[in-house]
Amino acid sequence: MLSAYVLIETQVGKVAHVAQALTDLDGVESAEDLAGPYDVIAKIQAPGLVASRIQAVDGVTRTLTCTVIHR
Repeated sequence: MLSAYVLIETQVGKVAHVAQALTDLDGVESAEDLAGPYDVIAKIQAPGLVASRIQAVDGVTRTLTCTVIHR
């Protein structure tokens, strides 16, 4: 099972739309608006990488996936 945080940049005015659309994707546990260099952070837990589905959401311009490493 892959656990990761995805930092997301969006088009201007699309933050709320992107965060809501992400919560509808399988494997996305949460998606929250941010203040700072990224607009949305999504917490994912899925058997495979969800990044390609996140990048396909209308309004997403760039993503950075940070995989959680369990020790």
